[in-house]
Amino acid sequence: MNKKMKPALFIAQAAMIAAIYVVLTYFINAFNLASGAIQVRISEALTILPVFTPAAIPGLFIGCLLSNTLTGCVIWDIVFGSLATLIAAVCTYLLRNTKFLFTLPPVFANAIIVPFVLKYAYGIGDAYWFLFVTVGIGEVISVCVLGFILKNVLSKYANTLFSQDADSVTKEDKLNETI
Repeated sequence: MNKKMKPALFIAQAAMIAAIYVVLTYFINAFNLASGAIQVRISEALTILPVFTPAAIPGLFIGCLLSNTLTGCVIWDIVFGSLATLIAAVCTYLLRNTKFLFTLPPVFANAIIVPFVLKYAYGIGDAYWFLFVTVGIGEVISVCVLGFILKNVLSKYANTLFSQDADSVTKEDKLNETI
C-alpha cells in the first residue's frame, strides 16, 4: 500500500475542511460570535483536524481566509487572523501524537495574535490582556472543549474519513466485495 497521500485526495480533503470551516463561521457569525472582543468561533473546533491529516493545514488556512474575507473583516484581520490559524494548524500537526497538547496551539496562537488585530485594526479596547483573556476563553471553548469532543468522535472513523491512500481498502470492504 502506498504510504504517500495522493494529490487529488489531499486537495479534496483540504477543500472539504475549508468549506466546513466557512459554513460554521457563517453560522456563528449570525450570532455575532465569529469576531470581536468576545468570540466563540465554533469553526475553530476543526483546528484539531491536523491530528488526522496534513491536508487540514491548508484547509484550515484557506477556510479562515475565506471566512474572514466573506464576513467583512478588515485586511489586517484577514491576513493576521488567517496566519494565526495557519500557525496553529502546523503546531497542532506537530503535536498530533500527544494526549491533549494538540488542542493548545490554536488557543495560544489566537489569544496572542487576535488581540493585536482587534486593538489596532478595529480600535477595540485599550487593554491587550483583557482581549487576550476573552479571545483565549473563546478558543478554549471552541478547541479544548468542542474540538476535543470532535477528535474523540472522529477517532472512531479516522481510517475511513482520513484515509492517507485513495487505494486503501479495509477488511470490511474486501468482505463486502466477495459477497
